Amino acid sequence: MQKIPALVIALTAVLYGSTALSAETVGVRKISVVSQDNPRPLAVTVWYPAKADGEVAPSSGNRVFESIPVSANASVRDGRFPLILISHGSGSRAEGMGWIATKLAEAGFIVAGPNHPGTTSGDSTPAATPKVWERTKDISTIITMLSADKHWAASIDPARVGALGFSLGGTTVMELAGARGDLSAYQRYCVENPEMMDCHWFRGGHGFADGEQVSVDPLDLGSIDKARFEQSNRDDRIKAVVAVDPGLATAFQPESLKEIKIPLALINLGSPGHVPVAVLADKLANQITGSNYAQVSDADHFSFLPVCKPGAADFLKSVGEPDPICAETARPRKDIHAELERQIVGAFTSMLKPGN
Repeated sequence: MQKIPALVIALTAVLYGSTALSAETVGVRKISVVSQDNPRPLAVTVWYPAKADGEVAPSSGNRVFESIPVSANASVRDGRFPLILISHGSGSRAEGMGWIATKLAEAGFIVAGPNHPGTTSGDSTPAATPKVWERTKDISTIITMLSADKHWAASIDPARVGALGFSLGGTTVMELAGARGDLSAYQRYCVENPEMMDCHWFRGGHGFADGEQVSVDPLDLGSIDKARFEQSNRDDRIKAVVAVDPGLATAFQPESLKEIKIPLALINLGSPGHVPVAVLADKLANQITGSNYAQVSDADHFSFLPVCKPGAADFLKSVGEPDPICAETARPRKDIHAELERQIVGAFTSMLKPGN
């Protein structure tokens, strides 16, 4: 599970920008989701195919990431649409996946994603990071709420529900498909690979609360609730999954992978030989019957973040950001996103065909 840098806290909060509205555009709404079964409040962003009766969203003024054209307070377009749940990476936000959520909405999907408490920007600690069972419950709660809410239920096809996740979000959607963690394997992984970002995060002695860095005790992976870490979090309502650079790649129970029955696409960011062991998913694909595997060449883990504005890399350097958030690989990030858009939209279009 890779850890997204702390500076993304301030940069992915709002990524929406003004644009002229077309007859068929993408709407965005922010909603709150809470239930008796999952009492922690979730801030959820919903992207959807919209009518042209909304308002032009104000410019975000973001110094680093390019804005994404959306329509505020627009009506949902007539029809019933497949639903895609998205799960962000550790220390990031749902808005950071807005570029791909927007493309899915343009293609005729309703897309919804929460800011997972405990592993989102400004609210992230090592102790909360391995609690994937909380993240899967967040996603399942959102499906239940949207399916029952009068505003959304008439627009969602409950027989066509998918899930998309990146990094720790990739772990989340893998477990929603039926994969189960192996705590002993995860402990071995960190012993053998202490330089990996997630293992470094666990022993780093800091986290984030209320948007500020705080001191915390290093996390001993042996203290994790083994029963919960290894429990099944499968949600049978989810019929297709796409996982990009999924965390826990070395620490899923092999028998659980063999039992996954829904279509699943795995994508790694990087050329062969350049994908970190933390997220390398080629062996996972070999264990999951009928899964598809692809690598995006000349990319890296940061390539899934939004496209950066000109001069953003210099700005980040000036404020002391140590991670290459905006460093270009051998390919422009826009080109990498275009390939990912084709892969992800194409995968869900195929896997969630009516009648599948």
